[in-house]
Amino acid sequence: MGDQQVVPARTWTHRWTFVLAAAGSAIGLGNLWKFPYMAGVNGGGAFVLAYLCFIAAVGVPIMMAEVALGRHGRHSPITTMSELAKTSQASRWWGVSGWISAVSSMCILSFYSVIAGWAVYYTIGMFSGTFDHITPEQADASFEALTLSPLRMTVWHSVFMVLTGIIVARGVHKGLESSLRIIMPSLFVLLVVLLGYSVMYSGHFMEGVRFLLEFHPEDLTGQALLAALGHAFFSLSVGMGAIMAYGVYMPKKESIASTVAVVASLDTAIALVAGLIIFPLTFSQGMEPNQGPELMFVTLTAVFSSMPAGQFFGGLFFLLVSIAALTSSISMVEPLVTWLAERFAIKRAVGTTAYCLLAWLLGLGTVMSFNEWSDKLFLGRTFFETVDFLSANITLPLGGLLIAIFASWVMKRSLIYKELNLSTGGFNVWRALCRVVAPLAVLVIFTENFLG
Repeated sequence: MGDQQVVPARTWTHRWTFVLAAAGSAIGLGNLWKFPYMAGVNGGGAFVLAYLCFIAAVGVPIMMAEVALGRHGRHSPITTMSELAKTSQASRWWGVSGWISAVSSMCILSFYSVIAGWAVYYTIGMFSGTFDHITPEQADASFEALTLSPLRMTVWHSVFMVLTGIIVARGVHKGLESSLRIIMPSLFVLLVVLLGYSVMYSGHFMEGVRFLLEFHPEDLTGQALLAALGHAFFSLSVGMGAIMAYGVYMPKKESIASTVAVVASLDTAIALVAGLIIFPLTFSQGMEPNQGPELMFVTLTAVFSSMPAGQFFGGLFFLLVSIAALTSSISMVEPLVTWLAERFAIKRAVGTTAYCLLAWLLGLGTVMSFNEWSDKLFLGRTFFETVDFLSANITLPLGGLLIAIFASWVMKRSLIYKELNLSTGGFNVWRALCRVVAPLAVLVIFTENFLG
């Protein structure tokens, strides 16, 4: 590689297309489903403050490293890491980091598609009036009926996976770029509309603001810190190859630092706005925000059913969630599809079909873990919990760790310095964060997972 690297014929047509793509990868269920319920469980403002600090000190530096490696390598993450290890005269085992990222993407997509399928189901249910004037108990029963039906779960899992595959199979410009130019602006518009709805009709908007933004030192527990650190990885999509794969198409003239800063800011803003939509609506019905994973599919369904024009705006909300999930899922498919095209010279549509079929099959384990396999444990957890734990707490942080160490310790300083194009001071700060802070953060996650 180096001076002989192969530059792909296609790149993003504009810097903002990369911003939309990377933001789309980052913005998803992590922002609209996971962030609100984790903030609710972990003390609101204390969790948010810790999360913002970890995004800046850990997430952004690793994301910069991923983009730099992708743009320099101009190949899939698997090939890029193998080739860069050779040119850096490092152990060939560094190439394994590309495979770790690929495994993370596959595992996350398998259960991500199932949960996103729920969002599609609730979108249709809201607009059709299925959830009109239901009580919290009825909302809980409806959600339980969905999860206890393997057939219904599989149908919606399949629908979402097919939508993902169609977009990716169409290629960089016809599929990814064209779709993102429509999907991402639509997402932002829906978010603004729903925020306005929360301000006008919840009657508890400032209470939601205080819960999300007021910092109380006693809430800053070890559990909240660990949850915030882990979610910083999940939210920005670092460590699973998606950002590196998108970096392949980034033009050389564009600034990585400023572009990543915009992406991280958008991702964080979306999460905060989602909280400002969800918590005031929750408080308006006298409900508590610490409902956990059911906050969206049970609590909010009941909330919208009792609000003015709630079925319509509830439909818009779940449509927003579905769209956000779609932008993330297509980024999970891209890295390995690119590798399949490189390695076996197969058509993009064939590679996409093969990958999505494997992820779909793995996702059936998640489907069954809510019903037929609910009593079958793997490593002391259900199938879904095991895949979620291994990907979110092992392979994802490990992938991020290896990327940070390789870019800051192993790769030639002149190459990474040129790619990042920072001032000397800025480069030294980035290098220190990747060399010291990020590895320590991952070490804390691993220690807590295995010894806590």
